[in-house]
Amino acid sequence: MPLLVTDYSWTQTDSTVCLSVPLKGATVRQVDILSTDHYLKVHYPPHLFEAFLFEPVDDERSTAKVGDGVAVFSLPKRTNKVWEQLMITTNDKGKKEIRERALLKYQEKLSAQSTSKVKKGHAEKKYALEKMMKLEREKRDSIQKIKDKEREKTTAELAAWQLRQKEKAEEEDQLKLHSQRDVTSCVIKSAPTLVAFAFLLNTFLHLDQRGDSEAKSRRKQEDLPAPRLVGNIQVTFTPRLFPTALRESRVPEEEEWLKKQAEGRRSVNADVEELGDLKEEERNPDWLKDKGDKCFVTGDHLGAVNAYSLAIRLNRKIPALYSNRAACHLKLKNLHKAIEDSSQALYLLTPPVAANAASRARAHVRRGSAFCQLQLYTEGLQDYQAALKMDPHNEALQADTQRVRDSIQGTAADP
Repeated sequence: MPLLVTDYSWTQTDSTVCLSVPLKGATVRQVDILSTDHYLKVHYPPHLFEAFLFEPVDDERSTAKVGDGVAVFSLPKRTNKVWEQLMITTNDKGKKEIRERALLKYQEKLSAQSTSKVKKGHAEKKYALEKMMKLEREKRDSIQKIKDKEREKTTAELAAWQLRQKEKAEEEDQLKLHSQRDVTSCVIKSAPTLVAFAFLLNTFLHLDQRGDSEAKSRRKQEDLPAPRLVGNIQVTFTPRLFPTALRESRVPEEEEWLKKQAEGRRSVNADVEELGDLKEEERNPDWLKDKGDKCFVTGDHLGAVNAYSLAIRLNRKIPALYSNRAACHLKLKNLHKAIEDSSQALYLLTPPVAANAASRARAHVRRGSAFCQLQLYTEGLQDYQAALKMDPHNEALQADTQRVRDSIQGTAADP
């Protein structure tokens, strides 16, 4: 059975109730709070505080502050009047009905929040997609403008070059024609013999061929395009230790998880003097874990607990040791110890990433089983549902979750 918290304190005004619940050394991560308009629950294993409120409060405007070893709640009243007491006086059956109504209302609230979150996520994805499409369209338009501008520039340069070439060719043809006329007239006037005329004609042809070759050489040099510019493009890729893409990953959580794993492999905080009589292999947490696993398989649950406990003394950062010891405590009916070890394993398995999803699911199932054996079905259902989110296709887990849900609704026997 859980330890009920009785050393709470409360004050009130006409419009607000202030409630203070001590946490008895629990961390913020270990505190589970459930609040509705008629019911308030604060659970931090193995302690439990329940308040069946005297009058309804406004759950939407209620606030909670957890820290410095205390949880402080501010509950606005629905009606402005002074309460005679904080809680109503009722029997166990009435408390069970209030508790069930509060759980159903809380589940409906979570469902509405989940639906709202999904719609918001779709809207954000749609906005991001439209924004990305707009940016890509603007980028394509900008590139097309640059291409059109370069095409126009190149076309203008080509037209100007063709015009220059045409003008040069016309000038050369006119010069050639004038030269032929001058030579012919000169030969007729001054060459008395055919020998002189033949010599001059041969000279003219030689000069004409040399002029044509020089003109062709100049044309070839002008036809050559300008040399292209060269350059290098550096491409770098982001190193990834996880298989997910960088845009889909949660980098801070993954880095924190890797840091905890590295600390867990390095940290050995057992006292050397106390371990002086142990063998060399018995000082290795991994060897002790394997030994505990073998003892558990053979049914030696007490021996497995001893092996896991010694491994935990050597290294308190390995979550599998706490989770496996919780399974042993379940077999030995040490239910509160099973809850403590499962909670510690879940604390070490943070942040939640894909690499530790299976381990977190096992820890949730073991803690949920311990809660159900203590007849705390509401807390057990929460753990089973958390495990089912990580492994939604597990048929055995689905059946266990449904049995716990039926037990809460009173339609089935104790699971």
